[in-house]
Amino acid sequence: MFRLWAKEWKDNHLVTDYTYEREVDDTRTHMILAGLNEICYELDLCVPIWLDHNIKEFQRTGKTRFYQDNFMEGIAFDYLEFQIIDEV
Repeated sequence: MFRLWAKEWKDNHLVTDYTYEREVDDTRTHMILAGLNEICYELDLCVPIWLDHNIKEFQRTGKTRFYQDNFMEGIAFDYLEFQIIDEV
């Protein structure tokens, strides 16, 4: 099982969250990108741009935060936290 958890934060409060779950049947990179696409679709967001610091942080810790600089459109929250919560 592969799970990603995305959380929208505003003023240090959790606004909304969504968990992406799939049986592992693809590469880790493909599962992460597919998860991000589905999460953004479900939360009605444009897909954020992965900046260098996001890639490094995600590789190191399994999570990252996407701020306004990562989005082409305006966002109504402070940041989107994105993390792997289960990978078998």
